[in-house]
Amino acid sequence: MTAAQAILKGIAGDGGLFVPEAFPDMSGRLAELAGLEYKALAIEILRGYLTDFAPEELADCVERAYDQKFDTPLIAPLAACGGYNFLELYHGATLAFKDMALSILPYFMLTALKKTGSDSEIVILTATSGDTGKAALESFAGVKGVRIAVFFPEEGVSEIQKLQMTTQTGSNVHVIGIYGNFDDAQTGLKAIFSDAAFDAEMSRRGYTLSSANSINIGRLLPQVVYYFWAYAQLVRRGDIRTGQEINFTVPTGNFGNILAGYYARRMGLPVGKLICASNSNKVLYDFFRTGEYDKNREFVVTSSPSMDILVSSNLERLLYHIENDPVKVGGLMQSLNAAGRYDFPSALLGSGAGSAGFIGFYADEDETREAIKAAYDAGYLIDPHTAVAFACYKKYAAQTGNDTPNVILSTASPYKFVQDVARSVGLDCKGDMFDLAGSLAHVSGTRVPQQLLNLKNAPVLHNTKCAKTEIRGALERIFLE
Repeated sequence: MTAAQAILKGIAGDGGLFVPEAFPDMSGRLAELAGLEYKALAIEILRGYLTDFAPEELADCVERAYDQKFDTPLIAPLAACGGYNFLELYHGATLAFKDMALSILPYFMLTALKKTGSDSEIVILTATSGDTGKAALESFAGVKGVRIAVFFPEEGVSEIQKLQMTTQTGSNVHVIGIYGNFDDAQTGLKAIFSDAAFDAEMSRRGYTLSSANSINIGRLLPQVVYYFWAYAQLVRRGDIRTGQEINFTVPTGNFGNILAGYYARRMGLPVGKLICASNSNKVLYDFFRTGEYDKNREFVVTSSPSMDILVSSNLERLLYHIENDPVKVGGLMQSLNAAGRYDFPSALLGSGAGSAGFIGFYADEDETREAIKAAYDAGYLIDPHTAVAFACYKKYAAQTGNDTPNVILSTASPYKFVQDVARSVGLDCKGDMFDLAGSLAHVSGTRVPQQLLNLKNAPVLHNTKCAKTEIRGALERIFLE
């Protein structure tokens, strides 16, 4: 399919995922790219994939996405603290890294609609473990020709994450809490996308189904940009020379964030190791050590809920890029659906010639709290997801002695998880979260984000809940009754 068709469709009819036919080679342009600002860099990276988008169309999408919604013209600044580099991906409207891609996805979709000549109304179906939901709602709210329904685990997100979603305004948005976890929501929506009868009825009503999750290639590709951007900032600071190898440590659950780093590596960015940081739901850690992917385990609710995932959807793309065998990869996915597990040659994943360059580490809850405290003591405030990555990188450095320059991806504002951060740095956690945010700002010398303050008096507009087995019924009530 063309890029426009793939972005609109979101997921293939058989449940598979769209991948690029080839990776554009940027290896000879690193010095040039390092001199570009974020928006110009985004155009250069994305045009190698979105080959059916005219230059002016792509430039318009980028310009509209990375505007005043971000509180810094750098979009994603690289912070240095205690010898560590943190790429801050949370300066957008919803205080999380999902803004980096979801700010541009609506414009991709609207452009794609025009290019394909469709007059359907797009219905975005999204499962969230906390951050994708609000970022998608914020991006699509009020967009003409689009409606969006977000499903989140009722008991599996932070208080602030829930408030961000349930107070969302816009006549075209729907927010539903499910009695289950993120995997239940994701599995339910994947089943919807593969349900021919439901799709046919939606089409008859004038709707086209799509997704804002990272299963949508239009969500994944913009994330590649910030890996090049981190590299550019290191070059500009004089920390590395152009062409020098660096590592990235990435907190991830659904594997989209770190897969974007793999795409950057395939494009010629000098990436050595991609250090995959997991929390106590360490299915990816086990996979990179053994080659066995097994979701048959206890689901742990942690302080880093966006990583509380046992089925990492984007891993399917990595397996395809390594094997280049759709039949084999399809068989692995069938095994995952039927038995909850599959085996893959671990030698292709980690070290050695021809490997994908991944290595896995994990941090439990105690280690996460300790990492927050260590960063705070060094003068830097981080959220639990970033803390997982920080703890994992320190384990990697201690075990390997590798001193290759490293960038830790910081995926959310610490204020989005204010209770856990405050507790970790030793604050008394009495009072509501807004009082607590003020106390945290006082002791850390930082500022409470306005996005959080705006929630204090915002009315809850969405109270719909459903069982994890009733996702289709909830959608029928919204769109088909």
